[in-house]
Amino acid sequence: MKNEKNINTFHIHICGLVQGVGFRPFVYKLANQAHINGWVNNASDGLHVEFNADKLTAQKFYAEIIHQAPALSKITNHKMTPVQAHYFDSFKIVQSKTYGQPDLMLTPDFAMCEECKKELWETGNRRFVYPFITCTNCGPRYSITDSLPYDRENTTMRFFAMCDTCNEEYSDVDKRRYYSQTNSCSDCGIAMSMFDTRNEIAHDNAVIIGKIIDALYSGKILAVKGIGGYLLLCDANNEQTIRLMRQRKHRPTKPFAVMFPDIKAIREVAFVREEEAKALHSVVAPIILLFAKKNIDDKICTKEIIPRLSRLGAMLPYTPLYDLVLSAFKRPIVATSANISDSPIVYENEDALRSLFSVADFIITNDREIVVPQDDSVMQFTKMSRQKIIIRRSRGLAPSWFNYDCQNDKTILATGALLKSTFTFVNRKNVYVSQYLGSTESYDAQCAYTKTVDHYFRLFDQLPAMILTDSHPRYFSNQFAKKTGSDFNVDVVEIQHHHAHFAAVLAENNLLCTPSVLGVVWDGTGFGDDGNIWGGEFFIYDNNCMQRSAHFSYFPFMLGDKMPREPRISALTTCTDIPAAADLLRNKFTPAEWQLYRPMRGQSALKCSSVGRIFDAVASLLNLSDRQSYEGEAAMLLQELAFKYFEQHGWIIDECYPAEDDNGISTKLLMEQIVNDVCQNKSPEFIAAKFHFSLVQIIKNMANRIAIKKIAFSGGVFVNTVLVDLLQMYLGRDFELFFHKELSPNDENVSFGQFVYYDNKIKSIKDNTVTKMELHKREAEEIINY
Repeated sequence: MKNEKNINTFHIHICGLVQGVGFRPFVYKLANQAHINGWVNNASDGLHVEFNADKLTAQKFYAEIIHQAPALSKITNHKMTPVQAHYFDSFKIVQSKTYGQPDLMLTPDFAMCEECKKELWETGNRRFVYPFITCTNCGPRYSITDSLPYDRENTTMRFFAMCDTCNEEYSDVDKRRYYSQTNSCSDCGIAMSMFDTRNEIAHDNAVIIGKIIDALYSGKILAVKGIGGYLLLCDANNEQTIRLMRQRKHRPTKPFAVMFPDIKAIREVAFVREEEAKALHSVVAPIILLFAKKNIDDKICTKEIIPRLSRLGAMLPYTPLYDLVLSAFKRPIVATSANISDSPIVYENEDALRSLFSVADFIITNDREIVVPQDDSVMQFTKMSRQKIIIRRSRGLAPSWFNYDCQNDKTILATGALLKSTFTFVNRKNVYVSQYLGSTESYDAQCAYTKTVDHYFRLFDQLPAMILTDSHPRYFSNQFAKKTGSDFNVDVVEIQHHHAHFAAVLAENNLLCTPSVLGVVWDGTGFGDDGNIWGGEFFIYDNNCMQRSAHFSYFPFMLGDKMPREPRISALTTCTDIPAAADLLRNKFTPAEWQLYRPMRGQSALKCSSVGRIFDAVASLLNLSDRQSYEGEAAMLLQELAFKYFEQHGWIIDECYPAEDDNGISTKLLMEQIVNDVCQNKSPEFIAAKFHFSLVQIIKNMANRIAIKKIAFSGGVFVNTVLVDLLQMYLGRDFELFFHKELSPNDENVSFGQFVYYDNKIKSIKDNTVTKMELHKREAEEIINY
């Protein structure tokens, strides 16, 4: 052995998204090119490299690692330090180690890469038509990981022993699958099984793919296991089958997503712009809402797939199995989450065989277990400004969050809201915003939510020291937080729903240290500090303080959950004391309902300021929707009507409904004018467009009145692409506008906002030089009063 006194040894520690992205093979190859000896490994706190080199060579090697890192990686922190001299005679990838509790980011699932796709279709390739082909750059990660660090033995791939050929690839630095933890082939890998209602009918992968294609041609519905769970598939041009799927799934009008063989097939039925094509082909491979072309009924049943809507949810095959099916079937298929109504996606084989035959004619399982279920991510781009809007953040995007400088070193759980729920888990200053977990109104969704939270506790071997939650006492998230807090004997802090929304958009746009920001937070429901239902809120953020500065005037909130589900109820309550509305509304109710509901408006103690409910009311007055079959349907139809007007008449409109009086923003005044236009037989398209433009003018007037130039928007209302485009067009020149970037405007961002709200307040307290003892005493009460 050489004299270690004359050897320089350095250690590099890299944090972030550095596991499951080909980082170790990358470092290995770089070291060999530079003739550097040492080792690289994964650990529970990131990636480690130790090596021999002189100081200049070490610095160059370090710089190359950081600046040429694998494309899928995201480095959050890194350092190189000299360590005790140790001689290495080669460079190796060594066994991963666990240094205490995990301290690293979680890698999302990646869509199939182009290299794997090429091999999939390469005759003579040993993985030709193997439906589970993967490499270091693609395949499942988050969904199959049940402990850390990321190594095969810590994923559900541990049940598959590599054959000699796969093991040789895995060990050969010159091979593409060097140290690929998901490596497998048809000889040693994942196997499918196909079932009908009686028994297993096939267990050979190639045979099953053929049977899937035959079933699609025959008009059958299939439940097929993918990366994050089961998808229901059927021919997108078979009207009868799509109707049957709607009937079985209890989904009468909610739009379905469609998977296409390739981008050319999408372009035949929809307009695809550059940014949309880029997103479709990305490693996320999300569903993208695209404007459908006209006269395409010979290619796709748009009336059945997207009833009354102009946007089609399109995606490309993101797994090899889907690519094999679509390439052979040669036409688009409906591809929607396998569940019933609002229940969570089914992902376990036994559960699928027990529950999905009520929807599917055939079920195709595989023996690779899913640890964490995920729906497909969904996003859209506005027509005019091309603003990206995340609708659902899930597969490929969740869970690691990189765009926030965490100030708090506690382990914190923020439990989110009710609809479109997520939770945020913070550990060692790493932030994780969970995948979309659905509506926790249902028992099944509550069980799935609880199971996913427990998975994080086990994954990081850490329980929360603080729990944050929505202030609504009837939300499952609130009840879960209180029970968990009691079980673990930790404090639970309630944070108002719209404060959380505002905090989330401030953090996404790095505005927490910016003075004087106007927050516009509009949604359907949020429990207010005064006990009423908020949702049409204006806040001012200044000097780390949020203050509610204005809101739409209150109108009665009645009949509980019935009101959000039935827009006619919102029309009735927002039109209280508007005599002309009676004739428009009477026929929407039975005589008994009319006699019962009208007096209830004046008797209701609970009030509401929700813009989401105002959207419902206007949609009902225009006879678009009196009863919603899915959340947000009425608002989507109203947006469609406004879009139709602007497309026909241009995006210039100079008429709006004045909605302000001496007391502020008057819901009654706004609705009174809309009722008058309806009574005067103004076109529904014109009224819808005028309503959208009026909302923009309300925001503009508010910003001018308080002399604030920065405006940030959050809440489900701002999923509306027409409204966002109008804001950009009419306010963009005079104001700085800030929207969500990588989170959805809807309630998915609430859990993150709860944490930001808490964390920012703690930072402001520390900045005011409060002693640690005082901080400990005052922390909970200060947060509540913030």
